[in-house]
Amino acid sequence: MHIVYPAVVSALLFSIGVYGVLARRNTILVLMSVELMLNAVNLNLVAFDVWLGDRLHSGQVLTLFVIVIAAAEVGLGLAIVLALYRNRRTVDIDHLRDLAEPTDERLTPAQAAALPPTDGHTPTSPPTSTPSQTPAPPRTPVPAVKPASKPQLTTETEDAPATGGPPSSEDSSHRTTPEATGESEAPVKRGGGSR
Repeated sequence: MHIVYPAVVSALLFSIGVYGVLARRNTILVLMSVELMLNAVNLNLVAFDVWLGDRLHSGQVLTLFVIVIAAAEVGLGLAIVLALYRNRRTVDIDHLRDLAEPTDERLTPAQAAALPPTDGHTPTSPPTSTPSQTPAPPRTPVPAVKPASKPQLTTETEDAPATGGPPSSEDSSHRTTPEATGESEAPVKRGGGSR
């Protein structure tokens, strides 16, 4: 095989890629054009490696490196395009020229309507309530569930003697027992499940 055929095909691929990068406004098409240019370079590397008869096949090894870098470029490029689309709602390169947030004069009416209002209402019409709209019913509060606590067996008050010994029978009126508070003496088992 003569070297002219792959060189011409490679030149055509590279030219199409350059045209796509310079003329297209869609970011996805620009990324595809860059891939065409990288494939043209790969074709040249393999063709010249075969034509020169390199025993180490340096052109083919370098082609593998270009393929890996192209795959990484596609992954990173598409991630950037998706992030831009989430923020700007467009992948048109003309709208992505600067790093500033888009202003209303550069947006189409459909894009401006898709943006959330900044001051609580849309700039074209003040907020109005129509008779067909009914207010939402008031929310009823949900009673809070108190966590189960350990039963309190005895609590001495300030009147109780601080002797450290067992309380006398006259101190029993100042103690709180589980029966008096309505708690049960059985321990509360928390968590669940068998192991």
